[in-house]
Amino acid sequence: FGAEGVGLCRTEHMFFDKSRIEAVREMILATDLAGRAGALKKLLPIQRQDFVEIMGAMEGRPVTIRLLDPPLHEFVPRVDQNAEVTTLARNLKMTEDAVRARINALHESNPMLGHRGCRLGITYPEIYDMQAQAILEAAVALKKAGKPVAPPEIMIPLVGKLPEFTILRNNIDSVAKSVFQTSGVTLEYHVGTMIEVPRAAVTAEEIAKEAEFFSFGTNDLTQMGCGFSRDDAGSFLGDYVKQGVYEKDPFQVLDQDGVGRLIRMAVTDGRKSRAGLKCGICGEHGGEPSSVKFCHRVGLDYVSCSPYRVPIAMLAAAQAAIEE
Repeated sequence: FGAEGVGLCRTEHMFFDKSRIEAVREMILATDLAGRAGALKKLLPIQRQDFVEIMGAMEGRPVTIRLLDPPLHEFVPRVDQNAEVTTLARNLKMTEDAVRARINALHESNPMLGHRGCRLGITYPEIYDMQAQAILEAAVALKKAGKPVAPPEIMIPLVGKLPEFTILRNNIDSVAKSVFQTSGVTLEYHVGTMIEVPRAAVTAEEIAKEAEFFSFGTNDLTQMGCGFSRDDAGSFLGDYVKQGVYEKDPFQVLDQDGVGRLIRMAVTDGRKSRAGLKCGICGEHGGEPSSVKFCHRVGLDYVSCSPYRVPIAMLAAAQAAIEE
């Protein structure tokens, strides 16, 4: 379709594959670091091969890889899925009651604002460390093989405050140092963040002192900025559009006056701290023509969307350039 890179590689989608979900569940249900480490050791070579194939296929084009984002309960069965609970308990040598208790402990009333994104990386740093190791070892393997590889772009999701980013950036740098020492190969890599929490947008100047790129996650930024639940807003947004509260559904067409203002502010302020800060958006807004034109006007470097919307995004970007 003419895309020039991957703007959002969602690593969690790799975990749902049947060949690896058991190890993921073992990691989640572990009650201590040793148990999680054992499961992550199984996942490391699988993740590494994923990234070898992705970056290898891109032949030197950029790839932005988001570290694990969704809440952990999404990877385990519900407590009422008896057959799956029984199988999981047998495989992990746990009692069914223990499995159900652990699943219940993962339950959250509002998971999209709960224990997800960088918050997982803060409380379970070994998860992000494994992913960073897999990404960097994959890049090293490609470089050793003489194949073109762009500097990996490692994205930390859901950052709202600089210390969250700093802690995780330091962990990634430590992993990189170890990978480079072990392999005898060094390479460039970048660590940035997804701007999807309004607090991150209004403190972008501070965050950009350490973050090397911004990617605006407009789905979550719309949800948090407008105060709409993506899962529930469908029950009233139709009436809002009919009565002129919003001209269009803000999850389909970017709310340029509100959410767009957060984006504009973050781009401007971020580049005060880091000249030339690479900025883009990811999500379905990246394939919606009026939203793409807005991104051009505020100075974003790229838009990212689902593959079948790439031609629409390219046409809208060309029109925006002509209109300018």
